[in-house]
Amino acid sequence: MTLSRLIAAAVTGLALTSGAYAADCKTNVEDAFDLEAADINEIYTCISAKMLEGYTKGDNEVAAVYRDWAPTATRPAVAGPHGNRLLNTFANDIAAEQYLKFEEDGVVMPAGSVLAKESIKINVKKGKAVVGPLFIMTKGEAGAAPDAGDWIYSAVQPNGKPMKIKQSFCHNCHEAFEGQDALGYPLEEVRVSN
Repeated sequence: MTLSRLIAAAVTGLALTSGAYAADCKTNVEDAFDLEAADINEIYTCISAKMLEGYTKGDNEVAAVYRDWAPTATRPAVAGPHGNRLLNTFANDIAAEQYLKFEEDGVVMPAGSVLAKESIKINVKKGKAVVGPLFIMTKGEAGAAPDAGDWIYSAVQPNGKPMKIKQSFCHNCHEAFEGQDALGYPLEEVRVSN
């Protein structure tokens, strides 16, 4: 495991053991894009356990195990998609080797690849961070979802219930990353290195 992955795992581990349950993860920014790295780390430490608790209230298999997967970033970051939420992605063992290369051309993810993307919404009006959905991308076998590059999109709500989504809604954005097999990556400044 690389130093970056060890650091990311340590940050995630600290957040999981902090005991904070996000009852009041305060922030005073006007826009999520104004958050500094230290602010984001503080929010994640505050809300991390609450996220896992909520996502695992249901029976989603990914929600129960994704935190054991390879982190793809050193911390959450705001990239713009997914409603300007703070996003933090984990890759299962099948996906990790290819995904963590962060290549932009010629990417073909193997069937069985699964990515789980935590999300945190900054409620500017209330001045706090709240748990958003856990977004999941699963690469199926050839022909599994031909209109979506064989990706199957799903999500878990913060209460653990499945979120109703249209496959085309997700894929219409993800197909912009054509050379990357429809993969969006974390911002460069937070990517772990292989």
